[in-house]
Amino acid sequence: MSTVDLGIGSQIRHPKFGKGVIVEVDATYYKIYFNFIAEVKTIARDFPNFEMIEKKESDFQAISIFDIEKAVENVIKRNQPKAEVSKVEMAQKWIKGNLIMNPFNPELSNKEIPIETFFHKIVMVRERLRVLEQNINNHPKLDDEDRVHLQQYITRAYGSLTTFNILFANKSDHFKGAGKEE
Repeated sequence: MSTVDLGIGSQIRHPKFGKGVIVEVDATYYKIYFNFIAEVKTIARDFPNFEMIEKKESDFQAISIFDIEKAVENVIKRNQPKAEVSKVEMAQKWIKGNLIMNPFNPELSNKEIPIETFFHKIVMVRERLRVLEQNINNHPKLDDEDRVHLQQYITRAYGSLTTFNILFANKSDHFKGAGKEE
């Protein structure tokens, strides 16, 4: 018999322990007090050899592992810093272009890569800096002085990347350092 829906106070008969009363319920087990042995035993809810004596309605809603996994996933998603890999567009003049790096030594070969590949890497560096910035701002063990100090490093990193602003279609996507505001 499936006893998934028995509530606290339900009376059952167990083949080994005799008559018992359910005193606690969770998702997979019942805790049952058996008078004959004067003990509380933990028994699986799906134990097939219970005999029902008196059923009390359960006010317990069983939670499956799937439900728990979904809840944990939702909590993790809500608390992760949002890496806004929004649609960052490359300036039209660079699309389908190549980046060619020529070494000073003419005996060495050039390195050529699609600008889209390079642009994607620059955008990912920016996104990772933003996540780092969020982690610094939300870190529970950093005091304000440490936050400001670390924030200055990130601002200088953004400033070092302003050279690559020519690749972006929209000015709002540009890197901005600690210098002048545009």
